[in-house]
Amino acid sequence: MPYKNLSDLPDNVKNHLPTHGQEIYQSAYNNAWDEYKEPEERRSTEDDRETVAHKVAWAAVKKKYEKRGDDWVEKKH
Repeated sequence: MPYKNLSDLPDNVKNHLPTHGQEIYQSAYNNAWDEYKEPEERRSTEDDRETVAHKVAWAAVKKKYEKRGDDWVEKKH
């Protein structure tokens, strides 16, 4: 289900991503949740709606942030 607040995000997101990264994750997850509600709209019909939304959200975060050690930091352009 979509996340209304950053505090609702999974612990592995809340506890590791900076606030901006969490905002990206939340937005991407919620959009993917809406977009991929029907199984035929997903690339892999083996993945459920929630799994697909999490994958999309992490992909969106990784466009702007990278993991260095245990920290997520903004990529340099």
